[in-house]
Amino acid sequence: MNLGETRQTYSSVRWRLMLASATMLFVELALIRWAGANVVHLSYFSNFILLGSFLGIGLGFLIPAARGQWLKRCAPIPLALLVILVREYPVQVRQSSSQVIYFTSVKTTGLPEWVTLPAIFLLTAVIMTAIGKITADFFRRLPPLDAYRYDLLGSLTGSVSFALLSWLRAPSVVWGVLAAAALLVLGGRRNTLPYGIPLTAMVAALFVETTTPGISWSPYYKIQLFNSTISVNGIPHQSIAPLSALLQQDSLYRQAYDRTPDNPHQRVLVIGAGNGNDVAVALAYGAERVDAVEIDPRLQQIGAQLHPAKPYDDPRVHVHINDGRAFLERTSTKYDLVVLALPDSLTLVAGASNLRLESYLFTQQAFEAARDHLAPHGAFVMYNYYRKSWLVDRFAGTLDDIYGHAPCMTTFGQNAAVLVAGMTTADQSCEQIWQPSGAVPAAASDDHPFPYLLHRNIPTLYLGVLGAILMVTLLSVRLTGVRIRSMVRYTDMFLLGAAFMLLETKNVINFALYFGTTWLVNALVFIGVLLAVLAGVEVRRRLLRVNQLLLQLLLFGTLAVAWLVPAHAVLSLPFAARLTAAIALAFAPIFCANLIFSDRLALAPDPTSAFGANLLGALTGGALEYLALLTGYQALLLVVALLYLGACVAMRFAGRAATPVPDDTAALNS
Repeated sequence: MNLGETRQTYSSVRWRLMLASATMLFVELALIRWAGANVVHLSYFSNFILLGSFLGIGLGFLIPAARGQWLKRCAPIPLALLVILVREYPVQVRQSSSQVIYFTSVKTTGLPEWVTLPAIFLLTAVIMTAIGKITADFFRRLPPLDAYRYDLLGSLTGSVSFALLSWLRAPSVVWGVLAAAALLVLGGRRNTLPYGIPLTAMVAALFVETTTPGISWSPYYKIQLFNSTISVNGIPHQSIAPLSALLQQDSLYRQAYDRTPDNPHQRVLVIGAGNGNDVAVALAYGAERVDAVEIDPRLQQIGAQLHPAKPYDDPRVHVHINDGRAFLERTSTKYDLVVLALPDSLTLVAGASNLRLESYLFTQQAFEAARDHLAPHGAFVMYNYYRKSWLVDRFAGTLDDIYGHAPCMTTFGQNAAVLVAGMTTADQSCEQIWQPSGAVPAAASDDHPFPYLLHRNIPTLYLGVLGAILMVTLLSVRLTGVRIRSMVRYTDMFLLGAAFMLLETKNVINFALYFGTTWLVNALVFIGVLLAVLAGVEVRRRLLRVNQLLLQLLLFGTLAVAWLVPAHAVLSLPFAARLTAAIALAFAPIFCANLIFSDRLALAPDPTSAFGANLLGALTGGALEYLALLTGYQALLLVVALLYLGACVAMRFAGRAATPVPDDTAALNS
């Protein structure tokens, strides 16, 4: 093969690696969204699919080049199987826990979680193992840093593509068509038929889902509209009601106004405006301006189209598609009434195991922010179907501490409660004052934003699931023919992966607090992380030598700064300064860590296996993120520092038998 042909082949491998990596990340993100939308309560465990993906990708990279070719030939089969099984045999994971609340208003049926969750986890792992194997075989054919570079570019492409589809609210069949097209290209002509049959079946199943009457997608949910009921991810979530029903004597919606009769109700803020029920009531009570904040654009759009009172057509209403906490932090308006209107999201922030979209609305700092936006005689109102008396006590106790007096409490049945807190006792008119039903749980905080968790602990359900994942991981590594002893030389890469995953999660959490839990913020954080990693690779490729000790000192220095700077200090800054500080605090440690990682990868005797060990480490980091339930998120930085310290120590003993390849074309298997 002459030099021209070699360079042409080399270029082809690069682009195929980039496509494989983009497909890998795209399918991972699509599985997280789609599985959570179709399996009731799995949306509370999006981290579960993420861990299965990391296991599969790690195994794909660890399987030797000469083995596992059958995985590549049948890559689309497990993907089609998962989609068809979930579509044809809908499952609803049973959930009942005294330690944590799962919001739902349906009686779940189907197989228990110990059957359903392992099946979904294993199928996800097999899917990603097959795609990971395809990616790894291209990865092996390039020099380490060049391969890593195009792997990152592919990951960026996959992440941006899925973010764009979320923005366009594309249905699931579009995700399926794009994934199928990419896999057909990667499979090559010889696999057109073996790939085409299962991929056609998968796309057909998604087409049936997409064309089902009433089905649409938002950036957060699969939404189904049936008559006046809006279901999200298979759970009835909102009802569009006529104004006459909303104003009935026993309606939750009018309690905010009945309990504040002397309030002028001229300026009203509704957080969780949804389809517009609360907005319609505020207008009926004479509001001159209503700021309606709703995080999901599709839910607001449905209300604008179908609500019989047409509240969103009223010129007094100003719609804000935004996170409620982010809106509170940015606005300077004072309100007569601030209403938290049924804000239960039924899903998690992507990449975080237990942070729900609304979690930062229910912390002590959020309640204080709402109070700071009240007029001198204003009032704060929150209501929901809280399901547990201890949750009502947590919220009411927090309001008692902030306002200096107990709020009004109106109950409806066993589950629903309305809490009203005026700036003074004269600003609220109570038929019943809140009295604790028992020991009042501590308030949720911005560092520990888990209002639905009774105590600071890791629920036994999570511990059981994580233990099972660990067992499956060890067994899978062994069954794929990878000797665990041979991975010992990449202990440092494993620890680097665990630390990086925790650091990435911490950044997602911080940005969610600083700028909102919207899909756009989350997408930008993931893209920013990939860009910071890519920058580290580009810098390392241009350096002849790297001073590891200096890089390690810089890494621990940036981690120390991130630890010392409190979240409230960043949150108090103006937007431009807050953005600058958040970027510096988040991405400086990632940049330094990836310089260390890139240097180690460049000199590893078997870079592909080293990368696989790193991915399995990321799985471990995803499991360690549950420690935040016990410690809070800031303490995760200490765990990150310990993992990086362990990696630095292990690196001393790993040895560097290989040297980097100076000429990119030298590593090509021609």
